[in-house]
Amino acid sequence: MNMKTAMTIALSLGAPAAVAEPDKSVTVTRAGTHASTVGPASNFTGAVRVDSRFAATAPATVGGGTVTFEPGARTAWHTHPLGQTLIVTAGVGLVQHWDGDVQEIRPGDIAWIPPGVKHWHGATATNGMSHIAISESLDGKSVEWMEHVTDEQYTR
Repeated sequence: MNMKTAMTIALSLGAPAAVAEPDKSVTVTRAGTHASTVGPASNFTGAVRVDSRFAATAPATVGGGTVTFEPGARTAWHTHPLGQTLIVTAGVGLVQHWDGDVQEIRPGDIAWIPPGVKHWHGATATNGMSHIAISESLDGKSVEWMEHVTDEQYTR
């Protein structure tokens, strides 16, 4: 329904003449607007930094950020209710799903982790890695954190 039709209907129903126009402006969040945060030890092994966090405005549910892993750093095992997309931007990394093979990921690679799949990702032992992580929330939750990846699991 276009705006003219909405106004006509509103007026014929005795409603006020002003109908709110939806906000159609583009929002730009400047780099450096938010301080970097340290990946918490409860969810990561090693030195991890999170930058450029973003979350969409409802009704959209997408969010994410840029995550940088120093050599040897990695996430704990975790799942996402609606899946996760990783876009590697720098370095050399690793990703693995439960009982799957460890896969190397490099700049330009895109890794898709399906909904509910237990997985981890991070840097290799000798190279750092950065990626943009994108996931959607379901009932306000985008991730379920689990146990840490052991050194044996990491080096397999």
